[in-house]
Amino acid sequence: METVRKGYTVSQLAKLAGVSVRTLHHYDEIGLLVPAARSDAGYRLYNEEDLLRLQQILFFRELDFPLDDIRQILDDPAFNPLAALEEHRRLLHERAGRIGRLLNTIDRTIAKLTENDMDDKVTDEDLYAGFSKEQQQRYEREVREQYDPELVAESNRRVRNMTKTQWQALKMEGEEVHQILAGLMDRPMDDPEVQAAIARHYAMMNQFYPVSAEIYRGLVQLYTTNDEFRAFYDNIRPGLADFIQPAMAYYADHTLVEE
Repeated sequence: METVRKGYTVSQLAKLAGVSVRTLHHYDEIGLLVPAARSDAGYRLYNEEDLLRLQQILFFRELDFPLDDIRQILDDPAFNPLAALEEHRRLLHERAGRIGRLLNTIDRTIAKLTENDMDDKVTDEDLYAGFSKEQQQRYEREVREQYDPELVAESNRRVRNMTKTQWQALKMEGEEVHQILAGLMDRPMDDPEVQAAIARHYAMMNQFYPVSAEIYRGLVQLYTTNDEFRAFYDNIRPGLADFIQPAMAYYADHTLVEE
């Protein structure tokens, strides 16, 4: 690798692309995005070709491709960047349509929850609009099979007993906590601000059912081993699931006390 004085530094590229420095370091370590050069002081420097490769990486990540698969695709001599961009465009259009349907479902659900007539409840069909019948059945089956029936029943009871204001506040708290954690991904897991955000996450989960240290550790594993949970967090920011997992584990081991 040559040594040059010009190019984007890792911090400049991270800011430009909206990713963390930690993510770019990881991409370098696994050979997914190796900087073109180094400065005289040994710092990573990225050129225009690196920027275009990172753009492809982020497009593939948005479409939930694993990092190893992305590296193989981009390193294939037959890879055609223009054809890839056209395919990204097609797939993102499809996703945009699906997201549009889901947003419509959310809007209708919110409207139902905020109606004055409390007898007009949201139906299961309303809640799962935008999902296929097979997805709905699978989600319902996984809840029954994977979670403690008592916790599921308690969660349902608590949600049904919430006022509309409480329910909306809880959803907004979840969105805010996830955005805060996404903004702290450059920090270590025991950083006070990270752990303060995790404490809010833990308190939020306790609104649904009592969360012991053991249950919280179980959630830690679920967030990274379940593909859909991982995709949910990584769609907020790539790498978020892997960042939250050790932070939650640290909170469970150092803050929570077993009964």
